[in-house]
Amino acid sequence: MKVDGKHFRSIWRERDGWSVGAIDQRRLPHEFVVARLTSCDDAAVAIRDMLVRGAPLIGATAAYGMALAMREDCSDAGLKRAYDTLVVARPTAINLKWALDEMRATLAPIDPLERAEAACARADEIVEQDVEINRGIAGNGLALIEAIAAKKPGEVVNVLTHCNAGWLATVDWGTATAPIYLAHERGIKIHVWVDETRPRNQGASLTAWELGHHGVPHTVIPDNTGGHLMQHGMVDLAIVGTDRVAANGDVCNKIGTYLKALAAHDNGVPFYVALPSPTIDFAVHDGIRDIPIEQRSGVEVTDMTGRTADGRLETVRIVPESSPVANYGFDVTPARLVTGLITERGVLKPDRASLAAAFPERRRGVPGERSQPPDA
Repeated sequence: MKVDGKHFRSIWRERDGWSVGAIDQRRLPHEFVVARLTSCDDAAVAIRDMLVRGAPLIGATAAYGMALAMREDCSDAGLKRAYDTLVVARPTAINLKWALDEMRATLAPIDPLERAEAACARADEIVEQDVEINRGIAGNGLALIEAIAAKKPGEVVNVLTHCNAGWLATVDWGTATAPIYLAHERGIKIHVWVDETRPRNQGASLTAWELGHHGVPHTVIPDNTGGHLMQHGMVDLAIVGTDRVAANGDVCNKIGTYLKALAAHDNGVPFYVALPSPTIDFAVHDGIRDIPIEQRSGVEVTDMTGRTADGRLETVRIVPESSPVANYGFDVTPARLVTGLITERGVLKPDRASLAAAFPERRRGVPGERSQPPDA
């Protein structure tokens, strides 16, 4: 996607052919800084500390982390150490483990001396696959926006988002934003309501930043505004991303997504989830019961960072020193509240049978999945 007319991806191999460049998303929207990753530990820290974030981008970063590890130690012990280091960097996004499993399956059977080159090649393939998947999501989601635009010719189509599922959360295009960008490029009048997404404010700091730099009309709103907008007919559809989709269609996404889905259901607003297929976890049969919910540092709730009137970046505390806080990073939206899943292979019903039929190769080899009834 574009930043002030110049094309960028969120992560890439540098010109030296082995080190990795990534946009440091902790510094946005106030500073545009590129970080250089040169080791497996660098990649793990980037994932854990949210220099990179978003399930697809986490997977891509993990793949490059494995490639960097093979330059340091290409032995079987080195391969295991790299996998074990990276797989625990973030617990919720299934793309992390998927990418590491793909890398290990490629590297384990071959001569250790060949692993460094093979790791770079496989990581590049995972990155390019993500871009192509998101292009597919863009096209399939575009049809939904076009259908709404056809019913209100000449008027603006209003889309509500939550958190950041833009190109900064992937390698390029994004998931939830991919149809929005394509609609904008096709000349459809579109406007995006951007949830601020407390406590890390990924909507306000990331989604708004990328939409603005790409020229897409948008408005940042407090998280609690979406229901009001829906009640007054100011939202045509909601599109969000996801960090993990269970086999039954339950969707795990940034905390607050479930509340938006409830409001959309109550007001008859279509609620779509855009996802790349590596985000589907057929080993999880019940999202609410089985998806681990990350609990992050309370500092994200108690403190806020912003730019002062004189241009300085300052962090301030907004919660009383004596008050304990809870910081659940994600929630699960039950499949019954999801209108459809926008994937690279079409818009699917949020149920086991539809997911299994669309992605049979993702289902194979998952323990217990074949024993589940189609609509369990």
